[in-house]
Amino acid sequence: MAITAAQVKELRERTGSGMMECKKALVDADGDMDAAIDALRKTGLAKADKKASRIAAEGLVVIETSDDSKTAAIVEVNCETDFVARKEDFQGFVTAIAKRVLADNPADIDALMAMPFQDGDAGTVEDARKAMIATIGENISVRRFIRVESENPIASYRHGVRIGVLVDVAGGDATLGKDLAMHIAAHDPRPVCISEDQVPEDMIATERDIFTAQARESGKPDNIIEKMISGRIRKYLGEITLLGQSFVKDPDQTVGKLLGQAGASVVRFERVELGEGIEKKDESFADEVMAQVKGG
Repeated sequence: MAITAAQVKELRERTGSGMMECKKALVDADGDMDAAIDALRKTGLAKADKKASRIAAEGLVVIETSDDSKTAAIVEVNCETDFVARKEDFQGFVTAIAKRVLADNPADIDALMAMPFQDGDAGTVEDARKAMIATIGENISVRRFIRVESENPIASYRHGVRIGVLVDVAGGDATLGKDLAMHIAAHDPRPVCISEDQVPEDMIATERDIFTAQARESGKPDNIIEKMISGRIRKYLGEITLLGQSFVKDPDQTVGKLLGQAGASVVRFERVELGEGIEKKDESFADEVMAQVKGG
């Protein structure tokens, strides 16, 4: 049967696939719209599988918070380019996943991917991910999520689309919570933990070994070297612990002093930065083209 332009347009709108792919699917399905959709989905899923090995280090970090601010979730979803990360459909996809995490508290990524993408959907989050891959033509990875529940209001801050912070603060007010979240997002180095007693022993041991080697090169007496090492360890702990850091909005006081003045304390904080720990592939455009030619 003859395939009309209206049918091709409808199939494109319903699947997001290209015009020629839609026309071919409709011809092969003899004009049956549902059969054409199924065929495109199958083709799309095959393409998605091929793209799974491609490095996805761009994307979005999204935060969702409950109405009472006592539950919050951060989700990181990666794609291959920032161009895709700016697209509304990708942003809506990530937001829907964050809402699912907030509402249903999945145990892990596998549990999340098996949940309905949206309320009332027959398809799962994994189905939606593969459909999105088929639509945009890039690998997409739902990398991680963190969900926090508390008796206290949870402060949140998102810096652009790349950094998300949640802070559980006992005492103080909303302004203090927001300031702390902004501090955690902005401070360099980033805080590793709240206080010195939470710093892992192996981290301290590693730094002590480094400082010892550096101090011994000075040729000074052992008692002086030990004082040098102790001073550097104190400075190091102040730099990597939230309470010891100089507050970004007022470097003359530490975060610990700021909290003390407000009669408040930090129970927990979480910081997620887009792509951290992902090894990005650095290829020239010419190399990429040549790889595709050889692959073809």
